[in-house]
This record gives sequence, C-alpha cells and structure tokens, in this order.
Amino acid sequence: MKDYNIETREMLDKLREEAFEAGGLEKKEFQHSLGKLTARERIDLLLDEDSFEEFDVLKKGRGGPTGDEKSFAGDGVVTGHGLIDGRQVFIFSQDFTVVGGSLGEAHSQKICKVMDMAVKVGVPLIGLNDSGGARVQEGVDALAAYGEIFHRNVRASGVVPQISCIMGPCAGGAVYSPSMTDFVFMVRESSFMFVTGPKIVKTVTHQDITSEELGGAGMHAQTSGVAHFIADNDILCLRDVRRLFSYLPSNRTQMPPYLDLLDPADRVDPSLDYLVPDNPQETYDMNTLIYSILDGAEFMEVSAGFARNIICGFGRLGGRTVGLVANQPAVLAGVLDNDASVKAGRFVRFCDAFNIPLVTLVDVPGFMPGPQQEHGGIIRHGAKLLYAFTEATVPRITVIVRKAYGGAYLVMNSKHIHADVNYAWPTAEIAVMGPKGASELIYRREIQAATDPEEMLAEKMSEYRKHFVNPFWAARRGYLDDVIYPRDTRRHLIRALSMLEGKTVGGPKRKHGNIPL
Repeated sequence: MKDYNIETREMLDKLREEAFEAGGLEKKEFQHSLGKLTARERIDLLLDEDSFEEFDVLKKGRGGPTGDEKSFAGDGVVTGHGLIDGRQVFIFSQDFTVVGGSLGEAHSQKICKVMDMAVKVGVPLIGLNDSGGARVQEGVDALAAYGEIFHRNVRASGVVPQISCIMGPCAGGAVYSPSMTDFVFMVRESSFMFVTGPKIVKTVTHQDITSEELGGAGMHAQTSGVAHFIADNDILCLRDVRRLFSYLPSNRTQMPPYLDLLDPADRVDPSLDYLVPDNPQETYDMNTLIYSILDGAEFMEVSAGFARNIICGFGRLGGRTVGLVANQPAVLAGVLDNDASVKAGRFVRFCDAFNIPLVTLVDVPGFMPGPQQEHGGIIRHGAKLLYAFTEATVPRITVIVRKAYGGAYLVMNSKHIHADVNYAWPTAEIAVMGPKGASELIYRREIQAATDPEEMLAEKMSEYRKHFVNPFWAARRGYLDDVIYPRDTRRHLIRALSMLEGKTVGGPKRKHGNIPL
C-alpha cells in the first residue's frame, strides 16, 4: 500500500470520522431512547453482512443561507448499494441525528444518484425515511430538491421495484415520494405521515389531534391505505422488507426468483371439499383456501388491515411467485366497494409491471350498493380494477369458489376480459344477480298472486338456482375451462402456470392508456 503523507491520511480519517459520528453520541442515544435505530444501524440490519458500499460519504451541504451554520459530512443521509440474499439493491437511509434528517440540496443529490444508478443497473431501490422535511434554511432550493426526487420516482415506476420504509416523521412534501413507490412500510408509534401536521391542523381547523391519530401507522394501514405493511419496531420492519424482496424480480425484464419449498405439486387437500357451507348465506374464511394451496402455506398479505373485504398478497405455487387477489366472504360478504377496488387494482398493476402471474379467487355477490358508495365514485373506482385486470399481460388464472354475480363477476378476472384459464368449483354460482333478486324480478306477478308469497318466492328461488345458478351453464358456453373439485385446486393452478410460462401478448401502439383515476 502506498505510503501517503501523514497530513493526507489524517485529513481523510478525520473526514470519515466526522461522517460516521453524524449528529453525535447524545443524539444517537436519544434516537435509541425513542425505540429507533440510527441510519447506519438500519442499513447494517437490512443488508447482508459486510455487503454495503457507501457513496458520497464526504459530501457536504452548503450550511446556512449566510454560510455561518455548520454543514455536516454526508448531509443527513447515508446512500450506497449492497446485497439482500445475495441480490443487489440500492439504498438510502435518512439520518435524523443530522439536522433532523431534513432534506436540502446535497441531501437530495445523494438520493438522486442512487435512484439513477438503480434504474441504470436494473436493481430495486429501498428508501429508509426518517426526516423532519424540507430544510428551511435552504429555501426554495429545498423544494427544488424534492422535485428532483419526485421526477425520478415516476421515471423508475414500473422499471425497478421501489420500497419505502417510514421509520420516523415524514411530513409535507416528503410524503409524496414514498406514496409514489410500490410499497410503504411503517412502524407503530414511531413513524408518521401527513401533509400538514397537528399544529397546522389546530391553527386552521381548531381541532386537537395527535400525530398518531392524524398520520400514524395504524391509521394509514387501516383507514387511508397508504401503508401496505406495519411492524412493531425497526427490526421487524426491516425483516419484513427482506421477506417481500424474496418475492420480487430485480427489474421489469426479469422473472421473479424461483424458490422450491419442497411442497409437492400434486398435493391434495380433502378438507377444501367442505370449505363452502351448504347454506349460501353462511360465511367462511377465504384464508383457509389461500394457505392450503400455496407452497409451504406461506403468504405475505399486502394492505391486510385496509379494505379487508378483498385479499391481496404474494405466495408461491410450484416455486413460482404469484400475486393473489381474493374476495373475503368473512368481511362484508366479499363485496367490491371503493376501497377494495382501488386496493386490488393497484396490486394487479404492480404484478403486471414486474412479470408476476395473477391468481384470482372469486366469491363476490356484487358491488356494494348505496348512496355513500355511488357518491364516493364506485363507478370510477370499480373501473380501475376492471382496467387493471384487462390491461394485464401476465398469466391470469381464476377460480370461482362460490358467488360470482353481475358486473363484479366480469371485473374479477373473468374469461370475458380475456383471463387465460378460468376454473370453478361445483359450488360456484354464476349469474346476473342472486336467486332472490332474480326471482323477485322474473316471477314478480306469480309471487304477488300467490296465496303465500314467501313460499312461492322460496320455490322460485330453488328453481332458479337449480337451472341457472351453477357453473355448468357457463362451462357449456365455454366461459369456464373446467369445473374442478376443490381438493385438486393446487394441482390445477400449478399446471396452468407451467403451461402459461411462455405467454406473450401484443397490444396497440400508444403512449399509455388513460386509467380512470
């Protein structure tokens, strides 16, 4: 090794020590007292051991507007690249111990560099957000810095997976970058997202509200739908990021990683034959079917607390990653409403962007009726899910488990919007509407004229169900590829996925479609 002069070595060592010292021991200890890890600790925990290579460790910001305020090496963010399970990722981790992790010009430049490199190299980008927002001292330059990041979020969308972890405050313009990434993780009681904080809300609306109530992890996971995953602490959050990463390809040109869990492809589950109750008004838990058919009973649900009447998530079938969308009859009978349509539509579009086959499990009585849903835009939101499924070019497989009524049947990846393979269980009910509504409409006069209208209605409902509400009519018309026994569902799905592995689809030349946002 070259014998550099003492002055040069001392300068380099001093600059590196300053960067690693960040905001100092006292601020690091305060971070720990809040139950939070530091920026570098988070990176070390997330990435494979000794795999992190840092960029711009010595980069500094401009300081205050007059140059009197101190500038810090690294400027409040740690950036670079490393490995997760041996696969390359780019990463940035904001350091709240340095000027509150606030974003200024140099801070943004460091983030933009790794964003550009991620797209150039074709590997995922992970952002660990813990910032007080724009650096007020830098004025409009701080706003311009955010704009550069937003621009790159959009350009990277659908090219490489983008994952955001909110591990502290995230307010004002800072929230828009995470919201444009593919998945958002939050940590209970230590992470917050809001456009305007509690103090401004108090000033403008005279309403007292806490940060947790306004933009905490629980609220965003259950009410707004902004957070896709929540964890109890930083460690569990980063563990879940690694788990999600195992299902995803590195970029739009690659297929998701194959992982053989040694679960036989021809495994049958006789208990599924008894899953659907004989009484169509009784409910059951769709998760029973999901965990039964997937490899190793492993399923990573996305947005588990939001719009619980529909289930979205990742699993494996025969070693292949699949995106699963399923109605949940145990919640609101599995109807499609505004939130469920948006949740599932966004998930379908992500899977299509990154070559992840789609499996749809259907038990849907229709769209949620009522003025609240209509006024809230059920037409527009339902069309998002319809658009997403129809637009998708990845392999698309559907299993109708029980109810599939009206427009909701069409929207849930039916053969009529060109799903590739459509199965139904013998318990499937496929019709324009349910037996009660249909009988009241078709046999209205006979029911009204009957001496016992209720008995006549029950008779007509039984007749309607026997002749029309079954899968065999649709199978005769070619709208189903087969009616299968529930116990054999896994085997049929794996074979269909294998058959569709080489699927290619052309489309019209256009800049892009206009999804009904």
